[in-house]
Amino acid sequence: MALQILIVGPAWVGDMVMAQSLFMLLRQKYPGAMLDVLAPAWSVPLLARMPEVRHAIELPAKHGEFGWGIRRRIGVQLRAQRYNWALVLPITWKSALVPFFANIPKRSGFRGELRYGLLNDIHTLDKQRLPMMVQRYLALGLAQHAPLPAIPPMPRLSASAVSRAQTLTKLGLSLGPALALCPGAEYGPAKRWPAAYFRVVAEAYAARGWHIWILGSTKDAEVAAEIARDHAAWRNLTGATTLAEAVDVLSAASLVISNDSGLMHVAAAVDVPVVAVYGSSDIRYTPPLSTRARVVSLGLSCSPCFKKVCPFGHYRCLQDLTPERVLQESAIL
Repeated sequence: MALQILIVGPAWVGDMVMAQSLFMLLRQKYPGAMLDVLAPAWSVPLLARMPEVRHAIELPAKHGEFGWGIRRRIGVQLRAQRYNWALVLPITWKSALVPFFANIPKRSGFRGELRYGLLNDIHTLDKQRLPMMVQRYLALGLAQHAPLPAIPPMPRLSASAVSRAQTLTKLGLSLGPALALCPGAEYGPAKRWPAAYFRVVAEAYAARGWHIWILGSTKDAEVAAEIARDHAAWRNLTGATTLAEAVDVLSAASLVISNDSGLMHVAAAVDVPVVAVYGSSDIRYTPPLSTRARVVSLGLSCSPCFKKVCPFGHYRCLQDLTPERVLQESAIL
């Protein structure tokens, strides 16, 4: 019988994209393995673009909700699947409940929140050995202390020509050179490059005849409107696409300029050129996993601070990172 693996996935878009590296490693190591991923509802369309995943199992608990009853019910239901192994990527106590209730014999995860008993293959997180999030995911798929691949498998979301064409037609987007901007960052303002700077970069590419597409959620509509102000030809798509459609649109772009966000990781995973702007976050921890991506960061002494809001109030890590610098980096790609 083929190895049956249940993976409890992360709760953020970028983290889920990086988790694909683990899925790829597992399929390489265990060619006949069946991989199912338990994850929030929003991630189902994203997981559908990962050929390594057999089934996406929706976890209906809301973000931050403990959901004991929900997790127990799902775990009991999953007993019939007879999984051999569960890998729990989040470090929370509640994330280990479903594999426990599912009676999965091997339950792997990092030590965190007193999960003894819930997990029985507990890894100790050595941040010096595993500085990157993707390395930590990969480590759970290997024997403890086993060497990691020198180069992590690069996430690759599928975006077929048919799906891409259908999405572009639906949104009324024209083919041709296109710059996609992703000015949002769910985490907070300390990860958001100024709208005025995105606008300068967009104007430079628009002057060359490029289409300008702006993507994000409804939360990014205000900043997108500021970027596109007085430019009727630029397409503000914030809140107008599903996550699956955003994958298609980004795969059709000629270049993506993005904050460190979930969409940045999506863009890297559809293998288009990406310039990623980093402020409060760490380029060593969650870099875009692509050979076609370049990271722009000032590396100030106060960064990375990992704060949502600049503790000093000056946001120099973003304010001092000029549009000219980003244009220089984009010219290299």
